Amino acid sequence: MNDNSLKVLFACSELTPWVKTGGLADVCGSLPQALADVGEDVRIVLPGYQSLLQHIPAPTFICIVALPLGNITLCRGNLNGIQVLLVMHESFTNRPGNPYMSDSDRPWADNAFRFALFSQAVGEIAQNRTNQDWQPDIVHCHDWQTGLVPALLSQSDSTPNTSRPATVFTIHNLAYQGNIMIDAYNKLGLPSELLVQDGLEFWNQASFIKGGIAFADKITTVSPTYADEITSKEFGCGMEGLLQHRRDRLSGILNGIDTNIWDPETDPHINTNYTFESIDNKINNKKDLQTQLKLREDPDALVLGVISRLAVQKGIDVIIDAMKQLKKENIQFAMLAAGDSELQQQLQTLAKANPENVSVAIGYDESLAHRIEAGADVFLMPSRYEPCGLNQMYSHRYGTLPLVTSVGGLADTVIDIGDDPAKANGFVIPSANSTLLHDEIMKVIELFKDKTTWRRLQHNAMQIDYSWTASADQYKKLYRQTVQGLPKQKIQLQKNLQ
Repeated sequence: MNDNSLKVLFACSELTPWVKTGGLADVCGSLPQALADVGEDVRIVLPGYQSLLQHIPAPTFICIVALPLGNITLCRGNLNGIQVLLVMHESFTNRPGNPYMSDSDRPWADNAFRFALFSQAVGEIAQNRTNQDWQPDIVHCHDWQTGLVPALLSQSDSTPNTSRPATVFTIHNLAYQGNIMIDAYNKLGLPSELLVQDGLEFWNQASFIKGGIAFADKITTVSPTYADEITSKEFGCGMEGLLQHRRDRLSGILNGIDTNIWDPETDPHINTNYTFESIDNKINNKKDLQTQLKLREDPDALVLGVISRLAVQKGIDVIIDAMKQLKKENIQFAMLAAGDSELQQQLQTLAKANPENVSVAIGYDESLAHRIEAGADVFLMPSRYEPCGLNQMYSHRYGTLPLVTSVGGLADTVIDIGDDPAKANGFVIPSANSTLLHDEIMKVIELFKDKTTWRRLQHNAMQIDYSWTASADQYKKLYRQTVQGLPKQKIQLQKNLQ
C-alpha cells in the first residue's frame, strides 16, 4: 500500500469460490484481488453462511456488534491474501444450501430481515465502530442485498461530527430488486424517513435496490450498454425514471474474468490443452465431450454449447424452439443447466428423443462447464437481456464462437461477421427470437465448413484481453472521482489524491 491507496470495503452476498449462485460471486471473488494488485487496500464483507463456513472452519473472532435488528458476531477470514469479514448470525449460520432459497426453491421468508441486518452491520464497519481501527474511504455495494447500505449511510450526512465513506453501488441484474410490502418494512424498524418517493418507496412497496440507486454517490453496471439500457422502459424494470434522473452518476464498467481459471493452455479440466497456435488440438476436446456425453462421435458435427440458468431471461425457450426445427441438421447440443422445472422437462424430453445429438445435464458441474467451453464449436446465449454475461468471454478464450443477442454485455463483447469481417469474433442476432436463431444457426453451419474464415474468427476471439486489470483501473479512477466529490471526506485524503 502507499499514500495514494484507498481503503475499499466490498459488501456482497456471495463470493467465488465459497458461495455462488451466479456471476455476482465471480465478480466479487476476482475484482478485489485485481484492485489490490493495483494498490488499493481492500477488504470484503459478506454473511457468514453455513456453507461458507466449510471453507473457513475457524474464523478469527473480532467483536460482537449490537445492531437495531439484533446482535451479530463479526469474524475474520482470508481469501488469497484479502481479508474477509464475516457477519455471523443464526439466520445465516443455521441455513444450509442456497443463500437465498430453501430446498423447495422458495425464497427464505425472512430474507428482508437477513439482508437488512447485514446492511446494518456493513454500516457499522463503514463507520469504524467494530473494533478494527480501519475505516474505508469507499464502500462498494453489490445488488439488492446491499442496497440499504448507501441509504443507511446517507443519514450520517446530517449527523454532527460524522464522516461517512463514499458509496458506489453496482447493479448486476436490475430485475432482482428486493421489494417488500410497506408493513414488512415497518416491522423491521428501519428509518421511516427513508421510505419516501425519492427514497425506498416503490409503487407502494419498499425496494432494497432502490436504496442503492437513490442514495449511492456513484452507480455502476457491469457493462456500458446495460448502463444505457436500464434508463429505458424496456429494460428499466420500473426504475428507469430514477436512473434517468441520476444519469450523471451512472456508468458501465465491463466485467473481467479470471483468466487463470479460464485458460485453455493450462485448464486441468479439459482433455487436451491448447493455444491459438495449437488450436488443432481443440478437436481432441470435442471428441472427449462427445464421448463423455454419449453423443455421436463426429468431428464434422457442429457442437452447440449451452451453460445457463433455465430462465426466460436466458432465451432457453428460444433455443428449444430452434432445436425442434433443426433435427435434420448435422448439429449437436451439449447443455448444462438448472432452474425452471418446465424448461428442464422440455429439454430432457428432447434429449431422450435425440440421444445421439442432444445431451442435457441438470445442475452445475465445474469440470463439465470447462469441457463444454473447450469442446463446443459455438456457444449459444440468445438472452432477452444480459447485464454483462461471462460465458461469451470464456468462450472467446477457448476459441468457441458465441452466438448471442445484441443486448447488454453481449453487445459490448461480440462482433458479428456481417458487421466487421476483419474484427468479427462471433455471431449476433437482433433479439431473442426462435426464427432468427434458427436462421443464424443455418448460416453458421455453412460457415463452419470454411475453415480459413473460422480460424480467423477464432484468432480474433482468443486475442481479446478479458483480465480484470482494465476494469480495476476504471474502478480505481471512479473511486477517486467519488471520494473527491464527497464534501465530508478527510482533508488529508483529498491531499493524497491530488
